[in-house]
Amino acid sequence: MSGAGGKLDLSVVVPAFDEEARLDRSLRTIEEYLETRGRPYEIIVVDDGSTDGTAAIAERRKGTAGGRGKVSCLSNGTNRGKGFSVRRGILAAEGEFALLTDADLSTPIEELSKLEAAVAAGCDLAFGSRDLSESDVRVRQPWWRESLGKAFNRFVRLSTGLPYRDTQCGFKLFRMASCREVFRLQRLEGFAFDVEILFIAGRRGLRAREVPVVWRHAEGSKVGLGHAPSIAIDLIRLHLNNARGLYDR
Repeated sequence: MSGAGGKLDLSVVVPAFDEEARLDRSLRTIEEYLETRGRPYEIIVVDDGSTDGTAAIAERRKGTAGGRGKVSCLSNGTNRGKGFSVRRGILAAEGEFALLTDADLSTPIEELSKLEAAVAAGCDLAFGSRDLSESDVRVRQPWWRESLGKAFNRFVRLSTGLPYRDTQCGFKLFRMASCREVFRLQRLEGFAFDVEILFIAGRRGLRAREVPVVWRHAEGSKVGLGHAPSIAIDLIRLHLNNARGLYDR
């Protein structure tokens, strides 16, 4: 895929909260890969009120990408939530396509080509999955986290009608011409935002594809058992928002 009429080809949005230990390495990895493609790109780091040196690292990387790219940093000031950060970053994206990737690069940036193939085949959005038969999970999560994730996704399928096996993998590609309105309608600011995005996309008749990817568990996940109540509340909010017609505007 390439930008049309001189338009920026790809925006990569990286939400980050207390990612001092790995952000610099991850940004370098992303830049090195994108430079090999020979197409213009931007990387947008959204610092979600980090308490460590995350913001300083992102600021130092500004303007340091290779000849075809640029790095920018948006700061939330205080911790607003991953959903808020993703929405802010995606709506600031100037690319024809926008990739959401976690700062830990659990899904290697090279897997982007698989999502691009799905979008090139006619999808409006494509997202990585750890739970399809063809998925390549090379480092597994702790058993309790994996079991919790599978239970969550079963609940999501039952409560929303979404058919997907893994809504939460932090590796998603959007065709911005059709998906920008999805993020304008997004309301949830916590970790359930992935479900909301896919739900809104379905309501708007957009074409989505779940794509098997390589994935490796990385220590330091920001989602734990303590977030279960807030995620459950967010799913209730999703249904209330839908009942009020907020996703149809």
